[in-house]
Amino acid sequence: MAEKQSVYILLTNTGTLFTKMIQTYTRAPYNHASISFKRDLSEMYSFGRKNPNNPLNGGFVREDIQTGTFSKYPDTTCVIYELQVTPREAEKMKRVLQIFIQRRNKYLYNILGVIGVAIKEPVEFSNSYFCSQFVAEILERSGIKLWNKLPALVTPDDFRQSDQLELIYEGKLNEYKPGP
Repeated sequence: MAEKQSVYILLTNTGTLFTKMIQTYTRAPYNHASISFKRDLSEMYSFGRKNPNNPLNGGFVREDIQTGTFSKYPDTTCVIYELQVTPREAEKMKRVLQIFIQRRNKYLYNILGVIGVAIKEPVEFSNSYFCSQFVAEILERSGIKLWNKLPALVTPDDFRQSDQLELIYEGKLNEYKPGP
């Protein structure tokens, strides 16, 4: 059997006004998605607030559970999923992520895309993503297809519904203790 590597998908609910507005529509418990290649989540990426105090300034962000937006909301709840991938798929994902990192200042938050999900009509702009669209895009560009839909229509709750992801933690984000 081929060797596998793990990728981690973190879904969170910070309880912010923006999250509550999304939740009113989605009725889903988590409304933000991030991706990490480390079980301790020390290096995590998504599309969200560039500044914890300004919800309107969004884009590609490297997230940290100790600082930034998550530290501002200590009651953040989360689920963490593990996705087993081949070393080749993991390498592809990291290459795609490198492109985002290198061009991080060119990306915008796709607020219209969030509205597009609500009306089930994909709204895509080049260099513009929302959180779950970004995570789905990384997976899809690496040959991993969890759903039969465009990344621009993927919601955080779609990750929760995927049988290819294994739940490894659910609870308060600041209480997460990664295992070995």
